[in-house]
Amino acid sequence: MANEKQEQGIPTILRGLAVLEQVIEARRPVSTTELITKVGLLKPTLNRILIQLEEEGFLQRDPIKKHFLPGPRARKLSFGIMTNEDLSAPRHAILQSLSDVVGETCNCTMLDGNHTVYFDRVEANWPYRIQLPIGSHLPLHCTASGKLFLAFMQVRQRRRLITAAPLKSFTKGTITDVKLLTDELKRIKSDGYGVDNEEFMDGMVAVSVPVFNDANEICFTVAIHAPTARKSLDELKEYFPALRDAATAMENSYCHNRA
Repeated sequence: MANEKQEQGIPTILRGLAVLEQVIEARRPVSTTELITKVGLLKPTLNRILIQLEEEGFLQRDPIKKHFLPGPRARKLSFGIMTNEDLSAPRHAILQSLSDVVGETCNCTMLDGNHTVYFDRVEANWPYRIQLPIGSHLPLHCTASGKLFLAFMQVRQRRRLITAAPLKSFTKGTITDVKLLTDELKRIKSDGYGVDNEEFMDGMVAVSVPVFNDANEICFTVAIHAPTARKSLDELKEYFPALRDAATAMENSYCHNRA
């Protein structure tokens, strides 16, 4: 009875947004039973909302347990928010400042399924540079930011991603052995930064650090990449203080709740 009265005071659109919010924040497939507890809706009402969100592409179901995950339209919406020019202005200014210090291209990436996607980027002012524009999707297992996301995932989720299919070799430096990659990810989590030592592209090195929220989850990453003709991996690592300062500034601007 209490839930029924509570429902009557909540506009339908807000009910749908509340459900979508819970699925997105869970970072794993969520059951109907869990959602009933979290959003406080009656089961028939919740089922109607879930069906509508799934039909419209905002939610999709895990193929095994039929639990709910963000759908393609939710991911597109998230990307649109992150790349909105007004919202991204402070982050882009931080990236620009970092690029000025390092003299190389700097970028931010977010997790999108089994890839990372670039959603902000400042190009270095060099004739020779590596073109990876905003919207580029890169593999997880051989990129600095991708390995960071893998390193901080729940073990079960990570294992599913790296064992679902053979790890593709992009260069002679790509780690394609699951055990070796798992060992590498343990080191990355302990060190707190990711590296790409010509693992995705010959002649390119990269370093990245996480941008955390209040729950100590990665919101996104900030990274530097450069051609080896100009900088070695060790030379890029010298910029870790500036990279971490940029990550902290982004956390304060985007990822921490304010009272």
